Amino acid sequence: MWPFKIFNKPTPPSSEYDEPWRSLDWNKDSQNILKKINDFKPRNKEINTLRILLYGPQGAGKSSFFNSVNNTLQGRITTRALAQSTDTGESFTLKCNTYKMKKGEAGFFYPFTFTDIAGIHNQSNSIMANDIHRLLNGHIIDGYTFNPVSSITEDDPKYKRNPILKDRIHCLVAVLPAITVSLMHEEVFAQMRAVREKARDLGIPQAIIMTKVDEACPLVKENLEKIYKSKRIKQKV
Repeated sequence: MWPFKIFNKPTPPSSEYDEPWRSLDWNKDSQNILKKINDFKPRNKEINTLRILLYGPQGAGKSSFFNSVNNTLQGRITTRALAQSTDTGESFTLKCNTYKMKKGEAGFFYPFTFTDIAGIHNQSNSIMANDIHRLLNGHIIDGYTFNPVSSITEDDPKYKRNPILKDRIHCLVAVLPAITVSLMHEEVFAQMRAVREKARDLGIPQAIIMTKVDEACPLVKENLEKIYKSKRIKQKV
């Protein structure tokens, strides 16, 4: 008889922290945010409506993010911005589309809009950085179809020669997909960096939204409220 020892399989490390890495009261904080949104009014009298630009890589979920915001504010399911139903890596949005959101009674809208544009990628048919720069400055009129070969010209009917403050972008939001952010091509990051730096030079406030967190982490897919306990999501952030 030969002596032998049974080795137990080591327990895999936990995918969640004991304590959340960001504090959030889902009910209380959500209500506070909604109240701030409903009470919000631009401080500058020259601006009746703030323009928020969503930008990011192809398939990041910019249109889906807008729809989620609109669903929350309307209290029902809406599909204002068409979003691709599969992760093809291609941009569904080709035009510059600006969306208002209804507030309460008919004829009233929230004092901010979301502008959705074509996604950034590393191929030759990507949206041109110069077009985004001109959009930031208010030169591009809603409905313009982006041309991957050439930037908009001053004689284009969708080009505004002398934009004023209300025509410009007032907040830039980068939308990044958690599931593929670590795999993004360096060229995409470079293009996004150029846009971010242009916005910085113009004094435009910026924010980042991470989408598809449920696809990036099984723990979050099972229970969204565990997002701030997820080790995987914290690594992505």
